[in-house]
Amino acid sequence: MPKVKVNDITMNYAQEGSGEPLVLIPFLAADHACYAFQVAEYAKHFTCISVDPRGAGETDKPEGVYSTELFADDVGAFMQALGVDRAHIAGLSLGAATGMWLAAKYPEKVQSLSLHSGWTKTDLFLKTAVEGWQVMAKGLGSVTEMVILGIFPWCFTPELYAAKPDYIQSLAAFVRGRPPQPLDAFLRQSDAVIAHDVEPHLGKITAPTQITFGRSDMVTSTRFADRMKANIQGAELIVFDGCAHAPIYEKVEEFNQKTLGFLQRHSG
Repeated sequence: MPKVKVNDITMNYAQEGSGEPLVLIPFLAADHACYAFQVAEYAKHFTCISVDPRGAGETDKPEGVYSTELFADDVGAFMQALGVDRAHIAGLSLGAATGMWLAAKYPEKVQSLSLHSGWTKTDLFLKTAVEGWQVMAKGLGSVTEMVILGIFPWCFTPELYAAKPDYIQSLAAFVRGRPPQPLDAFLRQSDAVIAHDVEPHLGKITAPTQITFGRSDMVTSTRFADRMKANIQGAELIVFDGCAHAPIYEKVEEFNQKTLGFLQRHSG
């Protein structure tokens, strides 16, 4: 995988496809491969550049305080290092939080903005959930197993577990096959989730924006939809039925169709 020097770190990334650049920012504890089901379709139309964020995958994991704003600064500098002046930006959960900061601070870099299962400011419910993941990760001594036992049930509906247990197991095997995130790096990343607050800056976002949620999501539920839609001018909202926090895995075909349609409308 190619790597590039960005700020105080070396960032790992993957690139696939051709066309206008589309930068994909992963969610908590994940690396660039988390969007495999989307890149398979997106790369037919776009140059997909999927990054390993600070603290995850094969990107450096320095000590210090991480923040969603810092992650956005990293992505902005990453684009500059690659010679990408402007790109479509997409992310789920932590990736969406990072995308909001990027679009607010560097509007000239963002051609369109896709915010999936995002949130504007961490509330007590989300803080409590993430602190629970931190406790579980410490207790298990494994971020990977915490993701499968602790985060998966927030990402997928009970119906998916019941109807497709083999699929859940295949996703677990996929997570176990990725580079394991060290516990200290997860704690720094998840502290950034807890501290996230981009709400005062949403009005600075000028890019065409698509906001999506899963109807059954609890962790970043549609309780954040009104704040995002009201403060990001012209934003469009889609809610996927029968999905929790991760429609990218639960309703792959529908998710890809509706998000790709948005990206194509704002190309050129």
